[in-house]
Amino acid sequence: MGDLRPGDNLYTSSTIAISASTGKIIGHQQYDPNESFDWDEVSPPLLIAFKRGERTIKGLIDVARDGYMFYLERTGDGPIKFVDANPYVLQTVFKGVNPKTGKIEYNTEHKPGVGKTVDFCPMYLCGKNWQYAAFSPKTRMIYIPTSANLCTSMTGQKPEYRVGATYTGGRSELYISPSADHVGETQAWNVDTGKKVWSYNFQYSSNWGSLLATASGLVFGGGTSGRMFRALDTSTGQLLWQMPTSSGVMGQPSTFMVDGKQYVAVMSGWGGDARGVQARLERLRPGDFPEVPDGGSIWVYTLPTGH
Repeated sequence: MGDLRPGDNLYTSSTIAISASTGKIIGHQQYDPNESFDWDEVSPPLLIAFKRGERTIKGLIDVARDGYMFYLERTGDGPIKFVDANPYVLQTVFKGVNPKTGKIEYNTEHKPGVGKTVDFCPMYLCGKNWQYAAFSPKTRMIYIPTSANLCTSMTGQKPEYRVGATYTGGRSELYISPSADHVGETQAWNVDTGKKVWSYNFQYSSNWGSLLATASGLVFGGGTSGRMFRALDTSTGQLLWQMPTSSGVMGQPSTFMVDGKQYVAVMSGWGGDARGVQARLERLRPGDFPEVPDGGSIWVYTLPTGH
């Protein structure tokens, strides 16, 4: 709990720029000072040039675990500069973001502390966890796999260290936002306008699958408890194809060519946080979120000859 370690706690929950020549930190952007939600950053930010008005910015975009998408500028010789930030999922913790520095202001009613029970959205396992977003330079869109409407009720406590035992400092319960009609999404955002373009929603599953955008106008991904691997239209979000696999698809799709034929491959195998959240949701609403079979297999696809 953050109240046991006052201060911003640099460089927790940050993107940092390190000089390749000296190893020194020359720039940073901290997303969640005094981080108390399990929202530490894990995914590498996307290096994308984007527009704001008439200006083209040498950008760094981070789809942060805290439910905000941060648009930053990489200067090349030092500081990381803040441009803007907006929520991409339901977010109840931030009062706002300083437009000059990018430092957030917390709503203290939703920030955990010792002996204090609070609700916050997104859940402690984030709006987007380890799974990767994708970008298409053709559509100018970034594609995001999310747990869009899952929230947490957390009670903070001072942990007692015991060898071999968990050491988290809090107890939590998962819940679905009462206003939500679905749990997960694959989203598309235009990086030049900062606006959401479309969303493909999943009523009974969060989305744990990394995404792959192709030059032919497809975004591939799995990530849901229905075990499907699917292709969406990058411009509209329309479902073009899907096929069940042996387990849930959490892996990163990849594409390659052999003897002139294009292939798409992905690993199917459920586990980790996806399994834990699925079990919590099933306890919350029995029958809606059944257990997903284990897996660990590679699935490879291609188009029929002549297509």
